Amino acid sequence: MDSTKHHIVMLPFMAHGHLIPFLSLANKIHHKTGFTITIANTPLNIKYLRSTFNSIKPQIQFFELPFTAAADYGLPPNTENSENLPLDLIGQFFASSTALKTPVHDLLSSIVAKEGKPPLCVISDVFFGWANEVAKSVGSVNLSFSTGGAYGSLGYLSVWLNLPHRKVDSDEFGVPGFPDGYRFHVTQLHKFVRNADGSDIWSKFMQKQIALSLESGGLLCNTVEEIEILGLDLLRKFVKIPVWSVGPLLPSAMLNASEKVQIRKVAQQHAGKQPGISAEKCLNWLDLQRTSSVLYLSFGSQNSITPSQMMELATGLEESRKPFIWVIRPPVGFDRKSEFKPEWLPEGFEDRISTTKQGMLVRNWAPQLEILSHKSTGAFVSHCGWNSVMESLSQGVPIIGWPLAAEQSYNSKMLAEEMGVSVELTRGLQSKISWKEVKNVIEIVMDENGKGGEMRNKAMEVGKMIRESVKEKGSSEKALDDIVSMLLSVTS
Repeated sequence: MDSTKHHIVMLPFMAHGHLIPFLSLANKIHHKTGFTITIANTPLNIKYLRSTFNSIKPQIQFFELPFTAAADYGLPPNTENSENLPLDLIGQFFASSTALKTPVHDLLSSIVAKEGKPPLCVISDVFFGWANEVAKSVGSVNLSFSTGGAYGSLGYLSVWLNLPHRKVDSDEFGVPGFPDGYRFHVTQLHKFVRNADGSDIWSKFMQKQIALSLESGGLLCNTVEEIEILGLDLLRKFVKIPVWSVGPLLPSAMLNASEKVQIRKVAQQHAGKQPGISAEKCLNWLDLQRTSSVLYLSFGSQNSITPSQMMELATGLEESRKPFIWVIRPPVGFDRKSEFKPEWLPEGFEDRISTTKQGMLVRNWAPQLEILSHKSTGAFVSHCGWNSVMESLSQGVPIIGWPLAAEQSYNSKMLAEEMGVSVELTRGLQSKISWKEVKNVIEIVMDENGKGGEMRNKAMEVGKMIRESVKEKGSSEKALDDIVSMLLSVTS
């Protein structure tokens, strides 16, 4: 097989939590097959991806798709990514992504003209259902890619397609695709879903694009077969197309060691962000702490909490007396790009935790992979975004869940009820939380015995399964082999 003659085009959605898994998947496919891979996106996102990709391989290419639709959807100039975009404009941003359909068709047509045949396949984000039609129009195969886990993806896809909460008079409801006894709660829905009625901008976009994606040749999922047996079984029955678990999409340095390792320089390359603190300073502080004693807190690349929630969280942290690293950014309602103000925290908070050496505050971005892989990290207060979940569990670190958007509440439900590796502290921005609740949950999870010890042991078991999946005969490697065999059989 002359691998250089096969070409795959990849189309990630324009958000940080989608771009990085696509890049990781491209690396994984190229390493296994040697195929030429073109990742196409808008100019600013391609610039960002190039900045994260330090070892350029000739067969992994980046293509800039012209994107001039922002103004047509009432978006600020040069809006090409969901990061730093106000919540009330996110719906318009999703809708604007359909403007990429024509540029993608032009790209695929140019590949056909140049190479004399269509790409082997087009791997597109599950939000780009239109890519299925475009791929077929040039004679290629389309595979959809969900950057989330199986359970969370099923919850997200099914809720949007069916809006089951609108069909009952109760705050609790069942979701098509899940067993009858499974109940979801209206507080697990982001306000955009909660208010959706089928005629709003979110419903119109999601229902059409998801339905088109589920007509593709198959669904790739960023998870591991062994850790989501139930989720994958339910997802396969629901979507009725092949589902392949291609995760974990993590740097190999996080997966090669049998025990926790300190990873130097990997995190910044993987995240593509400039940390608000040097990795060395962070690691030196962690080196001074006891094994599994530090609590790490981060709400992902573009989330924050309300001012009142931030105050209670800070007080609960200080009262817990546990060492911690907290990634902070301005609370909801304030400019995300502005300087963090001391008034958003209890008076004298930062000075006190610095003097007592109890904690470290990191502005905007931290070297997360290095922190989670350090032996001193004992638990992770997380928004339960799937990338963060996989990073945490791969290192055997249990989670304190605070889901905020997208499929995060479904992930949190699964982590707590199915895996037993998480406790949910609260959910969303509407919830009221007291510092005493924060302190109590931290003490439960950080306890070396009791429930905390059980969660840590389960998280370590999950971490071992994640690492096993990427070995030569592991489930993740087998899934990639199966995908390649299918594609080659279709083209032949």
